Amino acid sequence: MRVDLNADLGETVDGVPTADDEAMFALVSSANVACGGHAGDARSMTDAVARAARFGVAVGAHPSYDDRENFGRVRRDPPPAELRASVARQLDALAAAGADIRYVKPHGALYHAVTEDPGQARAVAAAVADLSARLGRALPVLGMPGAIADAAASAGLAFVHEAFLDRGYTARGGLVPRGEPGAVVEDPALVAARALRFVRDGEIEAVDGTRIAVDAASLCLHGDTPSAVAMARAVRAALDDADVEVRAPW
Repeated sequence: MRVDLNADLGETVDGVPTADDEAMFALVSSANVACGGHAGDARSMTDAVARAARFGVAVGAHPSYDDRENFGRVRRDPPPAELRASVARQLDALAAAGADIRYVKPHGALYHAVTEDPGQARAVAAAVADLSARLGRALPVLGMPGAIADAAASAGLAFVHEAFLDRGYTARGGLVPRGEPGAVVEDPALVAARALRFVRDGEIEAVDGTRIAVDAASLCLHGDTPSAVAMARAVRAALDDADVEVRAPW
């Protein structure tokens, strides 16, 4: 049995890292690297690429709305052509930093928008398809089911479903909005137990106790959560003890 463990990393803001990237890269199998939209710069991208090579971690691009002021967590509605161009610029920036990009995962508000907005989903998928054509291989898109899965399929891209270890779920299978009770889970023991439940039973318990079936190939931890390193260590220990191999699928 195996599973991917991904984290949002390289999220430097004004030269200041928001996560302990050195510790996190040693614990995950895939890194979603910020590429300038909500965070990150040329230096942080280069550093992330070097760390990924050192720790044997797959690099994924983590594009966002052009919104550094709000860390990409505020919904925007740019014209599709503008969004496509913005995402393309971010993917190109990470590639220019030397990254062997293996997949793409939208960030923050864009991540949620593309699950429900077909226009934004098609714009993101088109940007990924453009880079895929230049690379000569189709890049998978990582996310939650919705419009983006359909857009990826239409663009000839694989879609990989992920689940969140450190975020609360609603009874309908969505994420509890940040700022609401139960939105963020920070207890390492609880997060490790959630990881085992995902892997063994394919389910998660929503904040109201509802059992939700989740078919995910990748599990996510947010690098900027204060207890991220402790949670990642607990998850790895739990998976190792259960003989679950942590390996990137890309």
